Amino acid sequence: MSPTVRPFSRPLAVLILACLACIFASNHIAARLAFDSGAGVMLAILFRSGLTFLVLATLLLVQRQSWRLPAGSGRWQLLLGLLIAVQSLCLYSAVARIPVALALLVANVFPILLALLTWLLGGPAPTRRTLGLMGLILFGLVLALNIPVLLSGAPIDHEWLLGVILAFCGACAFASGLWVTEHKLDAMSGPLRSGMTMLIVFSASALVGVADWVPDGLALPVQPSGWLALFALAVLYGTGFSLLFVLFPRLDMAHNTPVLNIEPVASLLLGWLILDQMLAGIQLLGGALVLAGIILLSLRRA
Repeated sequence: MSPTVRPFSRPLAVLILACLACIFASNHIAARLAFDSGAGVMLAILFRSGLTFLVLATLLLVQRQSWRLPAGSGRWQLLLGLLIAVQSLCLYSAVARIPVALALLVANVFPILLALLTWLLGGPAPTRRTLGLMGLILFGLVLALNIPVLLSGAPIDHEWLLGVILAFCGACAFASGLWVTEHKLDAMSGPLRSGMTMLIVFSASALVGVADWVPDGLALPVQPSGWLALFALAVLYGTGFSLLFVLFPRLDMAHNTPVLNIEPVASLLLGWLILDQMLAGIQLLGGALVLAGIILLSLRRA
């Protein structure tokens, strides 16, 4: 953190991050509303990444920052953008199939995947305590996915299974993107990296949509409420991302990042109030264990 930047007080920083987590959760609720109205997944990603890129590009211009990439970083920046594009596609596809809170719970196992990926690629091995927290998260996820009921012989909904797999793939892509950011693009300024990432996500999504590689990916909403939800998800994500981007130096993220993990909790409440989605008691217990493990793992990482 720059010494010339005065951080917010701890309570204010926590409050801001909690509000941002609620904004990101609302983005996924709006996405589900758009999908239920017939909107295609690629169309939603185009709306979201396009508006966010415009905001970031404006900030870069206002700050008069250079758009020149550091030498040797171009291919890694392209890989990061493609990984985030895959993560966006997988997570939105999961949100379209399973309850929003469940999709976010599965997607939030990325700290485990990042720790394992770092170890496999030559980093430090997870400590015994870290492995214990990973076990807690996985056990909670088993409960959140209601695996005991499924093992008892209950019929499996194939759309539900596909949604869970897609959410996990999104977590893998996001963990890989974080590894690239930390180990290959750490010398690049955050504003430039974020802006270029959103540009690549938008371009890749447009290409996939036009090529029709994702069936009905650019389908238009059939109801006016679907268009409203599309604009809402773009504004919510763009607002949350931009505020986090602008306020980052004053939020003391090294100590306060775990607050963002309340996003699945916010999505659970909003999903219940707006979408009439509700998880069973054992799933709520599993979700609580997942969140507790992720927060403890994030605190240890910080």
